[in-house]
Amino acid sequence: MRRRHILLFLMGAAVVMSTLVAIAFAGGYRLNLTPSEPLGLWRIEELQRPVAIGDLVFLCPPMTATFTEARRRGYLRRGLCAGGIAPLIKTVAALPGQRVEITDHVLIDGRSVPASSLWNRDGEGRVLSADPGGVVPPHHLFLHSSFASSYDSRYFGPVPDSGLLGLAQPVFTFEP
Repeated sequence: MRRRHILLFLMGAAVVMSTLVAIAFAGGYRLNLTPSEPLGLWRIEELQRPVAIGDLVFLCPPMTATFTEARRRGYLRRGLCAGGIAPLIKTVAALPGQRVEITDHVLIDGRSVPASSLWNRDGEGRVLSADPGGVVPPHHLFLHSSFASSYDSRYFGPVPDSGLLGLAQPVFTFEP
């Protein structure tokens, strides 16, 4: 009898937790478990204006060979974007029409982007290829993170703004 009560309690707790997670997810809450931005709970806030340089955003990447390989290598987490990838949390560094130059670091319209050095290899010694740069095309965004080993537009280039989910607002975060 006691074992049955424990089992019923655990099942009830699982239902309650699942319901709370579903409500939080529907409300735009997401957990960030990557070091590109502080770890913790974030919320997707609907963007009520055009996206701007400096906006910290959630964006679903397109399902391209580049992102498929990034997922295979473990650069991206599992999530509910196309291809089972979690949305990226990155800062918008350049908008359509801006010129991006990528050398050993990133320049946008001739200005150096802080914390934008490039790596030739990832943490496991695999070759990393830099994006060639160029003018950001219409309806695309160039994304950046100041985290040194962030996988961002330095490597995958501008991404379509159609994947933009909204602004990324920290709710409860902490630095590791």
